[in-house]
Amino acid sequence: MREIRGLVKDSVVVVTIMSSLFFVQTVSAETKEEIQAQRSEVQSNIDEKEQELQEIKEELIELNEQIMRLDEAIEDNEQKIDETESEITDVEEEVSELEEKIDEIQQNIERRNEILKERISSLQENGGSSSYLEVLLGSTNFVDFVDRVALVHKITQADQDLLESQEKDKLEVEKNKVELDNKLEELEDMKAEYEEMQQQIVAQKEQNEELKDELKEKEEENSEYLDDLKIEDEILAEKEKALKEVEEQQRAQEQATRSNGSNGAIEQYSSNSSETVSVSGSTVDIVTSVGEKYIGNSVYVFGGGRSAYDIANGRFDCSGFVSWAFKQAGISLPASTSGLSSVGSKVSASDMQPGDLVFFNTYKTNGHVGIYVGNNKFIGSQSSTGVAIADMGSGYWKSNFSGLVRRVGS
Repeated sequence: MREIRGLVKDSVVVVTIMSSLFFVQTVSAETKEEIQAQRSEVQSNIDEKEQELQEIKEELIELNEQIMRLDEAIEDNEQKIDETESEITDVEEEVSELEEKIDEIQQNIERRNEILKERISSLQENGGSSSYLEVLLGSTNFVDFVDRVALVHKITQADQDLLESQEKDKLEVEKNKVELDNKLEELEDMKAEYEEMQQQIVAQKEQNEELKDELKEKEEENSEYLDDLKIEDEILAEKEKALKEVEEQQRAQEQATRSNGSNGAIEQYSSNSSETVSVSGSTVDIVTSVGEKYIGNSVYVFGGGRSAYDIANGRFDCSGFVSWAFKQAGISLPASTSGLSSVGSKVSASDMQPGDLVFFNTYKTNGHVGIYVGNNKFIGSQSSTGVAIADMGSGYWKSNFSGLVRRVGS
């Protein structure tokens, strides 16, 4: 298609030039002014389209970079999901083994009960009674009575040992079962969180891909229109050139000694502006504002923000972002929500100040953390947005605010 358009363009230009040269003698001064006005308008349209195309190209570059970040995040999160599923499988196997152990202990308990019954019945000659008192009363003499007392004591002591052993086994199994059940529940919650986050990232990528297709279509349309404008401008330029040559010939004939020349220069230039970012010297100003450059230019990745590559590409999870922000102010903090939940000093939610750490209950208690910036808002890396300023005075973040606020420094 491009080649065909090029051939058509060349043909139109050639035909127009020949026509201009042939009919140029009949063109008036008014026609020349009209041509100049038309060309001025065309050139203005060309400038506008070139500017619009440049903006579209810049948008496409940003979209491609964002899509690359999302692809990396999707790949990393898939790996996290696979690891979590593998860990869930391992825990389920442990639970299954523990249930088998419970069955085995129950069988041992039943066997021990049979042993107790056999011990009692072995003391009965007629097998009609299982009472220790009847065993004692059945003695034939005092020596037999003493022997039976000693034997009954030995049996009861053995019974006590067996009962204590059974109770100990039960408690140990119950404790292990509770721990594994809690671990399994936490892993299931984490998997659900990963999958929800993955869906959000995939949806965001699909939206970006659709926008990218729209921009490409718009770019192609504008490029074709720009080509048409340039063809029209070239045609008008040739007409203007032909008129100028005729005028020069006429002036040369009238005044042989007079010479005319014209010089034109078109200078194009562009300037680039540099952006200077200044950071306030106070800790609060730094930690609440240093991350703003990532707003709309980042992606949430579990475990992100711990490497130079992640930081350069705006890949953070919530605790990684908080740790990085405070590091810019010269303060070293843990890069985990559990570690951050115990740093500094605890303050009341009613006394929150910018720079305080605020925590939210997501897949677990205090599973999300951000930096309070004032006016019921906090900055953090959220799974649905990447680094962003969120409102904790209403909606999801208000209902999931845990009430925990930690103050690191001033």
